[in-house]
Amino acid sequence: MIAPENTPADAERPFNNLLRRLNASDFALIAPHLVREEAGSNDLLYNPGEDVEIVHFPCGPSLASYLVPNEDGHDVETILVGREGAVGGIVSEGYLPAYTRIMVKFGGPFVRLHVGKLDAAKARSATLRNVFARYADCMLAQIFQSTACNAIHSIEQRTAKWIISAMERTDGDDVVPLTHEQLATLLGVGRSYISRVIQTFKADGVLKTRRGSILVLNRDALQMRACLCNESVKNHFEEVLRGVYPTNETRSR
Repeated sequence: MIAPENTPADAERPFNNLLRRLNASDFALIAPHLVREEAGSNDLLYNPGEDVEIVHFPCGPSLASYLVPNEDGHDVETILVGREGAVGGIVSEGYLPAYTRIMVKFGGPFVRLHVGKLDAAKARSATLRNVFARYADCMLAQIFQSTACNAIHSIEQRTAKWIISAMERTDGDDVVPLTHEQLATLLGVGRSYISRVIQTFKADGVLKTRRGSILVLNRDALQMRACLCNESVKNHFEEVLRGVYPTNETRSR
């Protein structure tokens, strides 16, 4: 992490939709304790077993991911979290151990908040507790959907879904900084499987690859190849926390 910039009282709220969802009085409870920082891709936020002391809020195009270590030494990513949410200590009270590895997928601005400060603010405001409890529900739905997706959908469907999921959370409309290796980790498969799927997408004019990124040429065609898991998650967000999941409008800010 680059040295943090301690300017939490800036006039404009951080570009994190969960923080922007808070009413003015609730945001005022935590604003003095927010610390802005820049994170690099692959920065480690938590290892399994470590005490969760800090809540991290991705801002703008930044992304964090949850990775579950396997006995073969490989990690499998479960969900991506962008500016619609936060990672670490969202609903827990006290310093509970992290279950997964949490890493920065796409580097950029983050805001961090000590979990003790968040717990103190929750104790003072039922509406603030409610927002974070609703977000925890949305995250749980995302995990459930990811589990079902891994069980029933093809590698091609899941590849398209993950690319779209990353696009929705980044500022570059059609450019996603994902490598074949990162996609393989997201899907929990070997790199050769992903390379074959990407080659098929390229041959069909859906996308092309650049060094360290993917350029989507035909978003509609990519959407048609994806499963509907993203849509299910977005629909649940809209029911539970309307306006928090990234949309075309929030990407254009």
